[in-house]
Amino acid sequence: MLSARKSAPLFTLEGSDGKRYSLAEALNKGPVLLAFFKVSCPVCQFTFPYVERLFERYGAAPLTIWGISQDDAQDTNDFRREYEITFPALIDTDRYDVSNDYRITNVPTLFLISPSGTIALSETGFSKPDLEKIAAEFAAVSKTPPSVFFAPSEIVPNHKPG
Repeated sequence: MLSARKSAPLFTLEGSDGKRYSLAEALNKGPVLLAFFKVSCPVCQFTFPYVERLFERYGAAPLTIWGISQDDAQDTNDFRREYEITFPALIDTDRYDVSNDYRITNVPTLFLISPSGTIALSETGFSKPDLEKIAAEFAAVSKTPPSVFFAPSEIVPNHKPG
């Protein structure tokens, strides 16, 4: 997969809602978090509620969070309903053009892209420390005090391979 400090490939994809989404346009607003997934992936099913938590806390800030689905719109929407995902899910085509551009080999894979178009963070699988870093970055962008992302009472592993 593409690593930090590399340029993020630009793309435009259709969302599961039928709208068109452009990375170039989103970067004009602020940082972008891309979360690549497949609906059948157990680690994706584990990870996406935490990505949703990011969206709930910081989605109104000048930033963007998108899921990039490697499934069709119907299966993607079923996944979104089942896991209560409200951020947009974009559909990578049957050829997985965007996944291939980002050199995805496993899912979930997360990319935090700075407004300059440079990848600030890339991670495959679930990473508690990386989600905490993303939450801190989003708190700074939204000009809100950083908060505890994982409650002390939550039992969450540091990593789960994708």
